[in-house]
Amino acid sequence: MSETLQTTDVVTSDADLLDQTATAVRAAGSALRERFGDGVRYETREELMRALAVNDDTALDILRPRLTALRPDARWVEDELDGGALPPGEWWVVDPAEGNVNHLHALPEWAVTATLVRENQPVLTVVHLPLTGETYTALTGAGAHLDGRPLHVSGTADLGLSIVATSQARPDEDEKVVRRVGSSITAMLFDALVVRTAVPATLHLTNVAAGRIDAFWQFAGARADLLPGALLVTEAGGRISDAEGRPWTPQSESFLAAAPGVHAEAVATLSR
Repeated sequence: MSETLQTTDVVTSDADLLDQTATAVRAAGSALRERFGDGVRYETREELMRALAVNDDTALDILRPRLTALRPDARWVEDELDGGALPPGEWWVVDPAEGNVNHLHALPEWAVTATLVRENQPVLTVVHLPLTGETYTALTGAGAHLDGRPLHVSGTADLGLSIVATSQARPDEDEKVVRRVGSSITAMLFDALVVRTAVPATLHLTNVAAGRIDAFWQFAGARADLLPGALLVTEAGGRISDAEGRPWTPQSESFLAAAPGVHAEAVATLSR
């Protein structure tokens, strides 16, 4: 049973908190959808970064006051690209425009996410896709859902029949990580049926939770990239680990989410 929590003026359960979080995330998504249109090319990295920041600020101007009102004592992760463990207590881990660069290039793969982390464990998450109107939610111990419908990972038991996916290394990523990404894609091209490579990570993870693809892996990565999908996949019956099969934490150097039937094969492929 979900823990009972005290907000500023009402007592609410984690389930009620999830519903209210979803309302806030959808509102932020609507604001970003109004900004979505023709792709624009930028002359410099600085121009691109300024445009990314405007999208982030558009969503945060809605999310920050609403989520703070829901959990006034919860702290806020200021840098969506940060990784590692969080200090004790409750934290909002938010990606106001997951796949922001896709949004700026008029590509449809982007979302708004918000995850409440309590004592370094994700408690609830919302991933909203404004262009389709889909909202993925998960609550610890209560399952994962898409617009209220339960999600279940794939029952595939053969990596050779699997669709798998990864995200590329971030711009300016360490060369060692970039080369590891490349070698892992090559290994999966030999062992899996289809390999998809694209950003953002969260949308691949929603597909794992929904049983549309069978595994996703990534090296490095930020909390905001991985925590929402980790909770969705876990609550949909999938397995989460690092690429070597060890328990995953936000401090891990790799991440793997897979249907149980292909998890061991995926670990073997990534460990070659």
